[in-house]
Amino acid sequence: MSHDDDDYPDPSPEELGIGALFEEAPEPFLDLVAPPPDAMEELLPLMPQRTAAPQTWVVTVADAKFHWYDLIAGFPEVPDIRDPVGRHLRRMQFDLEATSEKRLIYFAVNRPRVRFDPSRGTSWGFFSLKLTVPLLVGPEEKKDSLTIELTVPFAATLKKPSVVLTDRFLTLNWGGLVEALSIHDVLQQYENNLNYKTEVQYVGQTKDPAGRLARARLVPVQRVHQKFSEDHDMLLLIQRFHVEVLSDDGDPAELEVNQNPVAADMLLKDRIDAIECALIRYFEGPEMHGRSDKEAEVRQQRLREVQATNHLESFRIDLRLEDAGKYHDLFSRHASVSRNHIIDCKLVDGNVIVTRVPEKTKP
Repeated sequence: MSHDDDDYPDPSPEELGIGALFEEAPEPFLDLVAPPPDAMEELLPLMPQRTAAPQTWVVTVADAKFHWYDLIAGFPEVPDIRDPVGRHLRRMQFDLEATSEKRLIYFAVNRPRVRFDPSRGTSWGFFSLKLTVPLLVGPEEKKDSLTIELTVPFAATLKKPSVVLTDRFLTLNWGGLVEALSIHDVLQQYENNLNYKTEVQYVGQTKDPAGRLARARLVPVQRVHQKFSEDHDMLLLIQRFHVEVLSDDGDPAELEVNQNPVAADMLLKDRIDAIECALIRYFEGPEMHGRSDKEAEVRQQRLREVQATNHLESFRIDLRLEDAGKYHDLFSRHASVSRNHIIDCKLVDGNVIVTRVPEKTKP
C-alpha cells in the first residue's frame, strides 16, 4: 500500500472494536511504579528481607527464542488447528500468551524480508532427503534457493514426505505426522548463505496482566512494526535471564524467609527492571526510541530504588548463547553487530551507564 492513500486513514481502535482495550490498559512501563501503600498492607509480612552488603550481578541468558511477530500482527482470525499451519500459529500464540505471566525480556527485531517462492517447484536430491526449496530474497525478491537435508521423524510412515509450499510456510507430510515450518524456522534450523543481521529496534519486558504483546496490541511495538514492515520482517526475540548475585551476604533470593511467591517476585522484578533499563540504553541509545519523558522519569526513579534496596554497585549482562546461529548476530543504530554482546552497567543517580566489553577479553 502506498503512503499517499490519505483518503483511507488507518481504522481507529474504536472501529476495530479494541478502543476500550487501549483506554483501560496502562502504559507497560507503569508496571515499574510501586503499588499504593494500602495495597501493600496485607503483603507486608511477605515482603522480601534484604541484606546489607553491596551486590554486583552477573546476568546471563538462560534461553532465547524467536517468534515471527508479523504472523500475529494483522489481528488474524483464530487459527484453524485442523490445519498444520494453524497449529503452528496457535502454538506460537500460546507461547507468547504464557510470557505475559513471566518476567522475561523481549527484543522487537527486524530482518530483511525473505519468502518461499511457490511459483517454482521444490526438488529432491537423487537417493537422498535433500530438498531444494526456491526463495525470494530481500525486498527486491531476488530468486535464490536453499537445499536442506531432512531427517525422518520418529512418527513418520513415509520415507519421503509430500511437500506443500506457500510464501511463508513449508509443510512436510510424513504420513503419520505433518510438520509446518515457517521461512524463519527453516533459515534458523538449516545452514544457508544468507548473511543477514538482526536489528534490535525496541526492548521491553513481557510481564503484562493485559497480555497485549501476544495479541499485537502494544502501541510502541505496533509503531516499530508499521515503520519497518514494507521491506522487513519483524520477530520477537524472547529471553529468560539468569542472575548470579555476588555479595558477602550471599543472594537474598536464596534466604529461607524469601521463598514465598511475593518476596521471590519482588526480588526478581528488581533484577529484570534494571536489566531492561540497561538493554534499552544499550540498544536504543539515549533517545530511547521516542519513549516519553514520563517514561524516562519513571525508569530513573525505579533505578534509584533498585540501587538503594539492593546496594547494587554494578552488573554485567552477557548476551552470548551456547549454540547461537546467524539470527543472533544482533545490532542496532547504537550497537555494532556481534553475536557476543557483553555489557558492563553502572548505576549513577537513576541512570544506567553502559560500556561494551571488548570481545577479546575473557569475562
